[in-house]
Amino acid sequence: MAHKASKSVIVAAGAVAAIGLTGLAACGGGAETADGAAATGGLAALPSALTGQRPEWKKCEGLPPEATQSRSEAPSGGPSEAGPTSPVFRCAKVRVPLDYAKPTGETIELAVIRTRATQPQRRIGSLLFNFGGPGGDGVRTLAQAAGDYASLGTRYDLVGFDPRGVGESDPVSCVDDKRMDQITAEDDSPDDPAEERAYAASELSYNQGCRARSGKLLPFVGTISAARDMDVIRTALGDARLHYFGISYGTWLGGSYAHQLPKNVDRAVFDGAVDTKISTADLGLQQAAAFQRALGSFGTACARLGPAACPLGRDSTQVVASIGRLLNGLDAAPLKTASGRTLTQSLGVTGVTAALYSEQAWPMLAQGVTEAVERQDGTTLLSLADLQLGRQEDGHYSNLIAANTAITCADTTDRYTVQDVRRLLPRFSNASPVFGPSMAWGLLQCTGWPVKGDDAAQNVSAPHAAPVVVVGNTGDPATPYAWAPALTKELGGAATLVTLRGQGHGAYDTGNACVRAAVDGYLLDGKVPANGTTCT
Repeated sequence: MAHKASKSVIVAAGAVAAIGLTGLAACGGGAETADGAAATGGLAALPSALTGQRPEWKKCEGLPPEATQSRSEAPSGGPSEAGPTSPVFRCAKVRVPLDYAKPTGETIELAVIRTRATQPQRRIGSLLFNFGGPGGDGVRTLAQAAGDYASLGTRYDLVGFDPRGVGESDPVSCVDDKRMDQITAEDDSPDDPAEERAYAASELSYNQGCRARSGKLLPFVGTISAARDMDVIRTALGDARLHYFGISYGTWLGGSYAHQLPKNVDRAVFDGAVDTKISTADLGLQQAAAFQRALGSFGTACARLGPAACPLGRDSTQVVASIGRLLNGLDAAPLKTASGRTLTQSLGVTGVTAALYSEQAWPMLAQGVTEAVERQDGTTLLSLADLQLGRQEDGHYSNLIAANTAITCADTTDRYTVQDVRRLLPRFSNASPVFGPSMAWGLLQCTGWPVKGDDAAQNVSAPHAAPVVVVGNTGDPATPYAWAPALTKELGGAATLVTLRGQGHGAYDTGNACVRAAVDGYLLDGKVPANGTTCT
């Protein structure tokens, strides 16, 4: 979950990806309808030009430096010879309909990346990933994170893609980088009517920018269409059924696929589950409480290090209080940073939030808060916030926030008002004094959105699909654990739940051996873990 311009997002562990769960309520008349394919009540068959396409795999351009390309791959696109462990990536485009209700009409291109199975003689097929969102890219993320899935890469071609409207797949655009710097620094927890009006006006202006720059695309970026896109990708890869690993928002996307195309599901894992059925306000409230709990867990760990490493308090309560005072103080007195930019309250909250996704980031959080408290230096916290918001060192933003907003607002007809936020604010503040206020105001995310939205994406029931393994982490701040059993129940059928009693967003990427054995055992060998399996 990242803060900015009330664009609250959930970012998958270990990935630059996100899912917006705040900001939903009803458009006025005259707005376009999202996902026209779903609105028609059916999806027409696709033409052979789309179902018969075969990607032209080429060397990837613009991958991050961490993505090595040292292992040879057969030019024909066939299985590569076993070689060094560093993966080689090839990229391609897959064409899909803009509007599935008009399958022979206009098309768009999706960016896809692949690294081939390291044991081609034992290859199962392709394993398609979605690392989170909406708004998170899959091409660059797989290039950075493929090593985390090396065991799965022995028998699968690992495949990532940028969903429609994201990254290199006809990206949604709303404002320029200069305006994004202003928006991300703005006060997103207003304290008086004047600040409330300014915040609401900024939200509306942002949404109008999305319409001006990407209005033609906005009705067609919803989850239902993105799930259909995965089936086109599956066909293009030559797989008879879909093998899938979805994280965070990727669990929602995978659930939509299973609901629409249950017979096309093979082995699937949903990690960091989202409950698609509860209200937006309840989603936000539960998320706020979960981040507050995670901050308390960080406080306990920090206090145990002693005053030299963590001069914030002798116990969790004192550490959390110190962080709260720091963030509250930023409202009136932002801190300087090495970049020349300032750390405002909203950016400070975003930076703290970002570090709670993984225990591995807790030392950086301790460093950042200590620097801010003792040296009045906001550099580290600003770096964390930038990572969460998709801001690169050169000042350019990915389209993470724009796509997050567009997809979130396409997937619901809800739109909240300022009066709604005022009414709900005490509940949010009670759930989380640190994160609650900004998350409450984040409910305005879709207010004034030019697309009416469609609630159909919330249906993920798939009782006739193959077993889906749902994994939940009891200490997950971004997708609270209660959502995992809820999604398991919503899927129905043979869905089964695996629980990690740990900390951080998601479970597989924590490296827990028990979780990895359960997931790998299913994806590699077809062994469905017992429902209720618990790992510590």
